[in-house]
Amino acid sequence: MESASQGLLSDTMTDVPVDNTASARTSAPEGLTEAEEEELRSELAKVEEEIGTLRQVLAAKEKHCGELKRKLGLTTFDGLKQNLSKSWHDVQGSNAYKKTQETLSQAGQKTSAALSNVGSVISRKLGDMRNSTTFKSFEDRVGTIKSKVVGGRENSTDPQSPTGSGDKPPQDNAPF
Repeated sequence: MESASQGLLSDTMTDVPVDNTASARTSAPEGLTEAEEEELRSELAKVEEEIGTLRQVLAAKEKHCGELKRKLGLTTFDGLKQNLSKSWHDVQGSNAYKKTQETLSQAGQKTSAALSNVGSVISRKLGDMRNSTTFKSFEDRVGTIKSKVVGGRENSTDPQSPTGSGDKPPQDNAPF
């Protein structure tokens, strides 16, 4: 019976061999009479036999379950998907997940607030810089250079200039 149950269960369960000869060689533990020891060994043998029978029944039930699933068109992937879904649901319900989610949510809110503050500070500093005398002086110089380069064209009545009154389309005469 032992080898038959191993053949049926080779892919689902493993047998744990029990070495009866090793246990028979040891002397009776202190406080047990030989009759009590024999009774316990007999009970152990019965329990081991029941375990073997239950393994055979379980293997037959698993085989029947597999056949039913095959007939219903359920695949192993469907079962795995269902198990993962249930496991994920269980994880989401756990206290550890809830605490982690709450902590990450708070961290995200704090990070968002900090980045918003940084953006406000940068915006304010750029505004301050734009209103500074150094920036105004630089802006004036750029404006002067621009008017010297482009200004001559804007005031011209050249038919080719963008603001000229000619009928020809403007040409790009820029050196760049």
